[in-house]
Amino acid sequence: MRIVESTRERVVTRLAQLEQPRREILFAALFLILLLLTGMFGYRLIEGWSLMDGLYMTFITLSTIGFGEVRTLTTAGRLFTIFIGISGIGIVAFVAARSAQLLLTSERLRQRQIRRKIERMENHFIICGYGRIGKRVVEDLLHADKEFVIVDLDPDEVAAAQDAGLPALQGDAEDENVLKEAGLDHAQGLILLLPEDSDNVFATLVARDLRPDLFVLARTNDVKNRRKLMQAGANKVIAPLDVGADRISQVVLRPNVDQFMERVLRTTSLGLQMEEVDVEPDAPLAGKSLSDSNFRQQFDAIVIAIIEGETEEMKFNPGPHDRITAGDTLVVLGSEEMIDRLRVRGCTAC
Repeated sequence: MRIVESTRERVVTRLAQLEQPRREILFAALFLILLLLTGMFGYRLIEGWSLMDGLYMTFITLSTIGFGEVRTLTTAGRLFTIFIGISGIGIVAFVAARSAQLLLTSERLRQRQIRRKIERMENHFIICGYGRIGKRVVEDLLHADKEFVIVDLDPDEVAAAQDAGLPALQGDAEDENVLKEAGLDHAQGLILLLPEDSDNVFATLVARDLRPDLFVLARTNDVKNRRKLMQAGANKVIAPLDVGADRISQVVLRPNVDQFMERVLRTTSLGLQMEEVDVEPDAPLAGKSLSDSNFRQQFDAIVIAIIEGETEEMKFNPGPHDRITAGDTLVVLGSEEMIDRLRVRGCTAC
């Protein structure tokens, strides 16, 4: 008895937790099942049919398919069929309408949640074009724990990204309203991976007009169009074909160097990563040389280069007497723990 009461309480609690539309659909579906059973046994009692014939007759009546009677009905059977039709056809229509409404409401809710998430983002990246290269870029940004928004014109690609839990918007990257909706005003950078160079040029012009200070990286399929993209305002232009060719040459000519760089950049096998760390004003390292700061003893990371904040000149493999100043960017190699310690204890203002 206690088990029955406990089960009943759990069922009542679950029903109470359901949203009103879902609860209505559930009750209507249960009523339809009850009506199918009623028709199945009703035709058996009234007409003497088999249970299968009774179930089939009830189904075609409720679904309004329009097939003829399974067998010739008596007057009582026809009255019973009228009862089944009046009781069930409206319920079937109600379930169909409420289900469609629920799906539409759920989709609208998901879109609102995505837009609210984008509105809360700061210093994120906008990726325009979710093709093969775009998917690879997304994987790397996820691995680096960076925020981003995907913009693509293909509804199937956008739906696939959203189903994977990624913030994605359907729209034309050349439309300034779409870029604004993707959070261009507070984005860190724009990555243009559109299939046509002309589209990337126009999107660069639109983005540069809206955000003159924005970092724009654009893809080109033809090296001849690199200059056009740079003139349009792109900070960096990459030709995937050239990058692939350079990588192949590197593997053939310098296989050991390539293997080392792959391990360093992918970070999986060595447990290391190469990262950029900005030196804030009044940070403990600001104004000190590498030797004065006891950099290696404190952080146990390797400084690959120092990028000067004012001139953006890169000083590769700095010596112990090279000075770190506020606004510089350190390119370092180390574990995630080392880099976090450097960022918090060495490069963040006190």
